[in-house]
Amino acid sequence: MITAQALVKQYGNKVAVDSIDFTVRPGQVTGFLGPNGAGKSTTMRMIVGLDKPTSGRTEVNGRPYREHRAPLREVGVLLDAKAANGGRSAYKHLLAIAATHGIGAARVKEVIGLAGLDSVAGKRVGGFSLGMGQRLGIATALLGDPATIILDEPVNGLDPEGVRWVRTLMRNLAAEGRTVLLSSHLMSEMAQTADRLIVIGRGRILADDPIADVISGATRSVTRVRTHESERLMATIAGPGVVVSVLADGAIEVSGLTAEQVAVAASTAGIVLHEIASMSGSLEEAYIALTAGEVEYRSSSAAGTGAHK
Repeated sequence: MITAQALVKQYGNKVAVDSIDFTVRPGQVTGFLGPNGAGKSTTMRMIVGLDKPTSGRTEVNGRPYREHRAPLREVGVLLDAKAANGGRSAYKHLLAIAATHGIGAARVKEVIGLAGLDSVAGKRVGGFSLGMGQRLGIATALLGDPATIILDEPVNGLDPEGVRWVRTLMRNLAAEGRTVLLSSHLMSEMAQTADRLIVIGRGRILADDPIADVISGATRSVTRVRTHESERLMATIAGPGVVVSVLADGAIEVSGLTAEQVAVAASTAGIVLHEIASMSGSLEEAYIALTAGEVEYRSSSAAGTGAHK
C-alpha cells in the first residue's frame, strides 16, 4: 500500500505538489494521470525517497521508503528507463543490482525471461532501443518480487505487443494482491488497464475514484436513436430534464433518459425504432474535462498556426 498525507513540495516560490492526500491500495491497478508539470513525477520521486517533501509524508507498506532495510523487496520502481549503465550487458546490470539485496542469479534469469529479454541479455544496454530499455527497467523493478510496483510511463517506446504485455503484467500483478501505481499519457491503454484513477493538476488532486466513476462524473451519457417517426418520438419522451438533439445524419440523441426508458416509451406509443444505443463518455473526454483549467503548457490551436512566408 502507498499513502500520502498532506504532501507538499515547493521549489522556491513554485508549489509543485499542493497538500495532497491519497491511498493506493493492493489488489488493483491505480492509474496516475495529469498534464505535464502537474506534479506526477515529483510525487512518485517523493514516494521512493528521491525527493524530500517540503511537508507531509509518504509511506510504502506502512513506513517511509527510506526506513525499509531491503527496499527492492518492498517496492519496484521504474522512473527513468535510461538509468542503467550503458556499458554493461542487461544480464550484468540486473546481476549487480540483485547483489545489493542478496538476490540470486536464478531470479535475474527469471525476470529476463519475464521481460522478453532472453535474446539480448548479453548485449550492452547502451545499444538498446527505447522499448528494450523499458523492458529492462520493468525487469529491474520486479527483481525483488516486491509487494508494491510504481511505473512511470512504462509503455513509452513499446510496440503494440509490448504495450499488451505491460497491460497483462500489471493486471496479473494486481490480481496477486500487489499494489500497482501506473502513470501513462495513453488514455486508451489506461482505460483498459486501471481499476482506479488519481488525476492531478497543478499539484492538486482533481479526482480519486474508480475509473467508471471518473468517466461518468466528468462526461455525459446519451442514448442515440433512429426512427422514421422522429417528431412523434421527441414529443413522446419530452419531459423535465430530457434534452433531445437531432444530429446531422438524422439520428436523435437523448440525454436524461436511459436507452431502456426510451425503448419502453417508444413501444408504448407504437413507434418503431430502427436503432437504439447507449453512448458513454470516454476516459480521454473525462480527462480533458477534468484538466481543462489545469494545463500549464498549452499548445496553440492548429487554426492559429499559419506558416510564415
